[in-house]
Amino acid sequence: MTAKQKPVPTSSKASACSLVAVVVTYNRLAQIRRTLEALLAVPATQLAGVLVVDCGSTDGTGAWLDGLDEPRLQVLRHAINLGGAGGFEAGLRHAVRDMAPDWVVLMDDDARPEPGAIGAFHALDREGWDAVAGAAYHPDGTICEMNRPTYNPFWHPRVFLRLILGGGRDAFHLGGTDYARNGLRKVDGASFVGLFLDARIFERAGYPEGRLFLYGDDAIYTMRLSRAGYRIGFCPSMRFEHDSSTYSAHDRRIRPLWKVYYFYRNLLILYRQASGLFFLPVVLVYVPRWFARMRHHRGERRAYLRLLSRAVLDGVRGRIESDHASILAASETAPRR
Repeated sequence: MTAKQKPVPTSSKASACSLVAVVVTYNRLAQIRRTLEALLAVPATQLAGVLVVDCGSTDGTGAWLDGLDEPRLQVLRHAINLGGAGGFEAGLRHAVRDMAPDWVVLMDDDARPEPGAIGAFHALDREGWDAVAGAAYHPDGTICEMNRPTYNPFWHPRVFLRLILGGGRDAFHLGGTDYARNGLRKVDGASFVGLFLDARIFERAGYPEGRLFLYGDDAIYTMRLSRAGYRIGFCPSMRFEHDSSTYSAHDRRIRPLWKVYYFYRNLLILYRQASGLFFLPVVLVYVPRWFARMRHHRGERRAYLRLLSRAVLDGVRGRIESDHASILAASETAPRR
């Protein structure tokens, strides 16, 4: 579907619908245990099925999943790590084809609905909405920064003005006052932590891009939906917990280091999609800042520089075919022998 085509309405008013959860996991057995416990505690009338995509876990996750006797649970196994993006694409294709849901809800293995979140979705009047994003919080109750829904500043002059006046991320991300409001609010982009999608949308708009591997695949996909005319709402009453440890508490560096590549490469791909003709000025503003962050990486600055340089080159070119093994090799901090 191109941006010029008008999408066929896919949503319906609040009513019973078949909902399936798609969860991607890799080597986080303790987390997937908690997530499945939360999901399977939801009544079958509200959650018809759960699909876990196991991307080659080696920590006993596969054996633990094999031992579960849950009629609503399906497991899709892959021998290699597809990354979150690859896992979500594979999981969505399987769920839509084999489980035939009306809607799907996405989350990472370290994210889970709080009690009442799924019920709040079913209570919504979904007329005119093609996707609905929940509100993600850290376990301590603070808003999860990486999961705040967004506006594209290049589509909204007031948002753009706030951004160039120094508003930073707060200029184009929803904040605390938005989380405290009732009802649905239209946004341009959202994360895959607690994102509900009408399953009919995939036939018309396609699936998320699995080759992005990790980071930004959700923002890139939802921004693509918005650009094509689909409507995404934010519902703060649908609360999800996200027990993320990607960022350290004291300096917010990305951990482990290899994730630097995917984070910045995919940011550039997102920025190109969002900014269009303004992409070059955006690159000139942000990329030098990313290189300046190298000073915070004592003991690993060369590896950070290798990863970031490659990310910038591939991101500007829109290249998404990188071999994950080579990214891991580039993140090595010890001299090679």
